[in-house]
Amino acid sequence: MKKFFAIVVMLLLAAAMFGSVFGFKFHQFGQMAEQMAARPEPRFPVEVVEVEAREWQPSIASIGLIEPRQGVVVASSVSGSISEIHFRSGQSVSKGQLLVSLESEVERANLASARARLPSVKRQLERHQQLLERGSVSQTQFDDSQAAYLALEADIAALRATIARREIRAPFAGIIGLRQVNLGEFIQAGQQIAHLEDLSHMLLRFSVAQTQLPRIALGGEVQLSSDVYPEREFLGTITAIEPIVEARSGVVEVQAEIPNAEGLLRSGMYSDVRVLLPLLSEQVVIPQQAISFNIYGQSVFVIAPDEAGEPRAQRRDIKVAMRQGDWALVEQGLEIGEQVVRSGQVRLRNGTLVELVEDSFVQRPATLPKS
Repeated sequence: MKKFFAIVVMLLLAAAMFGSVFGFKFHQFGQMAEQMAARPEPRFPVEVVEVEAREWQPSIASIGLIEPRQGVVVASSVSGSISEIHFRSGQSVSKGQLLVSLESEVERANLASARARLPSVKRQLERHQQLLERGSVSQTQFDDSQAAYLALEADIAALRATIARREIRAPFAGIIGLRQVNLGEFIQAGQQIAHLEDLSHMLLRFSVAQTQLPRIALGGEVQLSSDVYPEREFLGTITAIEPIVEARSGVVEVQAEIPNAEGLLRSGMYSDVRVLLPLLSEQVVIPQQAISFNIYGQSVFVIAPDEAGEPRAQRRDIKVAMRQGDWALVEQGLEIGEQVVRSGQVRLRNGTLVELVEDSFVQRPATLPKS
């Protein structure tokens, strides 16, 4: 019996000890809760931008290949040895300028011989004409004299044409490329001598989806930029639209002409292309930096005052129609005059108390790296 009472006493003592510990901890937790309740609600600094009505330039984006408006590989139509080269690599040439001469001594000698015989044959034709009128020669003799004269004239014309074919001239004005032949070299017909391109105007070839066909037309304006000249934008005009759609890809080829007076654009360059569409006014445009992405779509944080007039962040789902550079055109979800969080939204939740700051604590680099 004594043993039983001893056990009961020990259990009561243990319960008292545990009860005092739990009571002390409960008192501590109560004090911590009171302290937490007494602390002011944290404010998170954010940078905001006011939604303003802005103009928006819609466009169709593509990738284009720059080609020359006029460009050829200068070559000879006949075989022969090069006797003279009349150009330097990279120089400007005019239309019809002599570029290369092939040996033509034999042809020139034959031409001189034919031209020397021409006066005699012509005089004989004139004499037979007079005699025919008096009836002193037959019609057959006159016809033979006339045929000989005409044949000699044709031979002279053929020799002149042969000599002209051995003089390779520029078909149009432009820039001659690197010389691919040497003085004294024997070249075959069709062998490349140099490239010749007119750089005053360039052609831009690009593709658009067939669904964009109703939005483009001849005379439409295009804007292109190249990583070769990252600070420059070039404007051009649509001059041709392919009449067929590629069956496999569903795209249409479009051609535009780009003025290139400074000669900056060269054939073979690739460039980013924007087909400029009619300008839209009074549009809701916000920085892309303000938009958050999740599995449900896109959203922004809008600043709205609570009942006490304190600024709080409210999550708002939006619908973006287009994007260009750092900006996005919002089709649905925002109104003009609302304030949107541009930076600092990572720590925000719906209803978070915020503090508006003017200078962003997330500094944007002056130059974005290129991919």
